[in-house]
Amino acid sequence: SVLSRYENQITILSDYLEEFPETDEPVWILGRQHHLNTDKSKLLLDVSARLWFTYRRKFSPIGGTGPSSDTGWGCMLRCGQMMLAQALICRHLGRDWQWEKHKKQPEEYHRILRCFLDRKDCCYSIHQMAQMGVGEGKSIGEWFGPNTVAQVLKKLALFDEWNSLAVYVSMDNTVVIEDIKKMCWCPAQSSSVAHSSAHLQRSALGQNKNTAGLCPGWKPLLLIIPLRLGINHINPVYIDAFKECFKMPQSLGALGGKPNNAYYFIGFLGNELIYLDPHTTQSFVDSEENGTVDDESFHCQQAPHRMKIMNLDPSVALGFFCKEECDFDNWCSLVQKEILKQQSLRMFELVQKHPPHWPPFIPPTKPEVSTTGAELIESTDKLFELEEEFEILSV
Repeated sequence: SVLSRYENQITILSDYLEEFPETDEPVWILGRQHHLNTDKSKLLLDVSARLWFTYRRKFSPIGGTGPSSDTGWGCMLRCGQMMLAQALICRHLGRDWQWEKHKKQPEEYHRILRCFLDRKDCCYSIHQMAQMGVGEGKSIGEWFGPNTVAQVLKKLALFDEWNSLAVYVSMDNTVVIEDIKKMCWCPAQSSSVAHSSAHLQRSALGQNKNTAGLCPGWKPLLLIIPLRLGINHINPVYIDAFKECFKMPQSLGALGGKPNNAYYFIGFLGNELIYLDPHTTQSFVDSEENGTVDDESFHCQQAPHRMKIMNLDPSVALGFFCKEECDFDNWCSLVQKEILKQQSLRMFELVQKHPPHWPPFIPPTKPEVSTTGAELIESTDKLFELEEEFEILSV
């Protein structure tokens, strides 16, 4: 009955089953283990449930006069969207949520999708990311690297009160536990009296208490670790540690690929990486009047691609999501056990205290005015438009 229930999805992907080698080795997808000999269908459904963002065409011009398609330059931005979308799915729907074609989905799912539609008023749209990239030294239409995308997501998340993520991008291959806990326990800036009240009560009663259910103490963490795993090619010494990251329950995969050719890596089989490819141009899709989104083009119902790890460009960015503080503590333990203690040449460092020679760590807060040119909903451009309309009405 389970197979018949998912007949459409399995039929579409059935041709690819033969492409997997006959092996007893497990396949790992974002912290979940699958066995080709016993549960190929579950593996394929797990892959198709990930939100798949690709090149799009015929959206409104970026910045009003810019490109109306991101074909040829937006692949890393799309990969960043996919990593972030996976974090939001874990936050609102859980890692075990599965997508079914033509099945009604919860409102949270459609709300997540609306965050990424190709419109200037959607918080993680191609418009927002491209224009926020201007502040990172990238012209609109210019290709981004993994670290630039991470910095852009970090900035845009400050304007996203619904998801309320704390985005930490590591510096110098070093993850600082003290800084992350300071950021995740730091209250979000908000005009909401409820949020302020909840923070005051939490301060009085203890950080770990969720007072009246108004505001959780720990802001869900999106942890991104940009890395250079070699000079011109990936250093083989890092391969085992890199693969280990996909086994962690907190895994959001990795951003990377080849020069000017980005992929979203979601798992591995042996020494091959499994990835979602954004290099397909589809037409712009908008939300319906009732707020739902025609989502079929946002799920890859074709064969997931594979590539040998040694063909990977050494510039990558790992992603992890920790909904609760205990998730982060568990991640730290796994890193110490599975990565740091096993490696003579460490992929990255995990330290308890903020390095004394670094500038002081100040948790990022939402700026009063955006200076990057990004057309955020709260931007001054919108305010000026409202003022002009008010003046016309007054006359």
